Amino acid sequence: MKKIYLFIILIAVSSTIAFAQNKDTKKADDLYNRLAYTDAAVAYQKLLKKGKGNRYVYEQLANSYYFINDSKKAETFYKRVVKGKKVKPETIYSYAQALKANGKYVDYNTWMKKFAEMKPTDSRSVAFMKNPNYLPKYLENAKKFSLTNMKEINTEYSEFGGTVMDKYFYFSSARNTARKNYTWNEEPFLDIYVAEIIGGTVKNENLIAGDVNTKYHEGNLAITADGKKMYFDRNDYYKGKYKKSEEGINQINLYTAIKENGVWKDIQPVSFNNNENSFGQPALSPDGNTLYFVSDMPGGKGMSDIYKVAVNKDGSLGKPENLGDTINTEGKELFPFIDSNGTLYFSSDGHLGLGELDVFYAEVNGPGFTNVRNIGTDVNSTNDDFAFKYDPKTKEGYVSSNRKGGVGSDDIYAAKLIAPLCDYELNVQVVDAVTKKALPAARVDLYDGAENKLATKTADNNGFVNLVVECDKPNEVLGFLKGYESNSLTVNPNNQGPIDRILMLFPIEKIIKDNKVVLNPIMFDYDKQNIKSQAAFELDKLVAIMKKYPSMEIKVESHTDHNGTEAYNMALSNRRAASTMQYIISKGIDKTRLSSQGYGKTKPLVACGANCTDEQNEKNRRSEFIITKR
Repeated sequence: MKKIYLFIILIAVSSTIAFAQNKDTKKADDLYNRLAYTDAAVAYQKLLKKGKGNRYVYEQLANSYYFINDSKKAETFYKRVVKGKKVKPETIYSYAQALKANGKYVDYNTWMKKFAEMKPTDSRSVAFMKNPNYLPKYLENAKKFSLTNMKEINTEYSEFGGTVMDKYFYFSSARNTARKNYTWNEEPFLDIYVAEIIGGTVKNENLIAGDVNTKYHEGNLAITADGKKMYFDRNDYYKGKYKKSEEGINQINLYTAIKENGVWKDIQPVSFNNNENSFGQPALSPDGNTLYFVSDMPGGKGMSDIYKVAVNKDGSLGKPENLGDTINTEGKELFPFIDSNGTLYFSSDGHLGLGELDVFYAEVNGPGFTNVRNIGTDVNSTNDDFAFKYDPKTKEGYVSSNRKGGVGSDDIYAAKLIAPLCDYELNVQVVDAVTKKALPAARVDLYDGAENKLATKTADNNGFVNLVVECDKPNEVLGFLKGYESNSLTVNPNNQGPIDRILMLFPIEKIIKDNKVVLNPIMFDYDKQNIKSQAAFELDKLVAIMKKYPSMEIKVESHTDHNGTEAYNMALSNRRAASTMQYIISKGIDKTRLSSQGYGKTKPLVACGANCTDEQNEKNRRSEFIITKR
């Protein structure tokens, strides 16, 4: 996707390379300056064959391949450049990105650390150093979406976007071979298309009617809720005039169009367009009162930032406002989209990601956004993933990508949510409650609030397990290790991470007190005797003790509260005692070592009769485990 999305920040690219031109590299440099990276790479390769290669040529070649998304060749030539002295930090960063795209995660970590040493205050460095080994965790996490290539509309050329309005699907494509080729990637210039949605299938695509499309790029769009007004981006080409900046770059600008009788007309530039900067990739808030867009205008944080601007009642626009450091980095933030809940989705190569350009989302927080999260696999790949659109009501959307296995250079994929979108990391360390030493090989189970087991993991050599927990839901973490009493901790609803917790396990002997094995209360449902997961968790401690001491014999005693008749309570307590004993037998304990008896309400801990409080009733409802033989 670099071959398409970077056209919005051309001045940032071209301004970095002019200093080293000479007569040998002039032809290749001219192609590079014109953003004809495919042809520029060929020209620089010819210089190498003539023995005129040097660090400058290698870097130009690396950049050319990087911009046309050939990460393998980019890696090859960046590798030669970074061996030298006084290497630019951004070159190091690009090399690291290429390594990551090629699956070389260890090398990626090495060069990102070098980048962080060179620019320690850069937000990309800060984020990486906080979580330098994040990639394995990202790759391990469950996929949140299933993706399907929309082969019905994808071609050998670039297609991206996916705006649904009524029963129509708007997207961008370079399929129009009647256009001349764009020298960046040798594909035709982009146009905006519209297709019908019939029976859930997108078909019958055509160029949108009217004056929007020209012989130059028209790429991204946003349409108002009433379907009557479109914001779109285009090369700086208006009323037949093709304008350039002082550096000779034709920028991207924002325009509006009005729909009349099915035709888009009355093209107007937005008020803040200029010839020196790019403005593009429009998106609208759910109420239509705010326009979001991307720009490389002065005063931003990175190479391209996301901005917002008020849409006034008369259709005029206010003053652009940068979304700030929570969203924008020193890298590139692109392709904003706001869903009906106000959540912002965008693509970035500055936040920690899986590939070169990843999709992220951030929750609305007053006038801004917070909690930027990577949307994870399968939406994100090791390549460029962008132009994500999502409807939280249908839980469906679209994402564009140049990942392997596609039909063309960039393809549109239909996305369907299959797992909760919001989650966070929960890092649990299991330790000995007495010595506070880590307990490697402990088993850790994760349960939700309904006692459903969600995951089981084994602690590493330092006693740590990493869990992924759904946002805003309570969870229970249980720990087990031979020779120790199992224990649990409650994780309250949360939507931010990572969270670090310590789970302490006591040596199993701690639950032997006098002539009893003391467990936490065994909970039963009303009028039931079946063993629930909480009860099983406690009874497993007893099982562990009996396995450690094979001569130990236990009598299970069950007691009820004062509610109900004596006969009813006696029968219920006998059933519960027998059920408890059967569970212990099922775990491998010989039945000859066990006995059980129900006492109903004949032996209360608190003699309160018919006047017991809820707390007193709870104390009286209990199971006791008497050691009859050690």
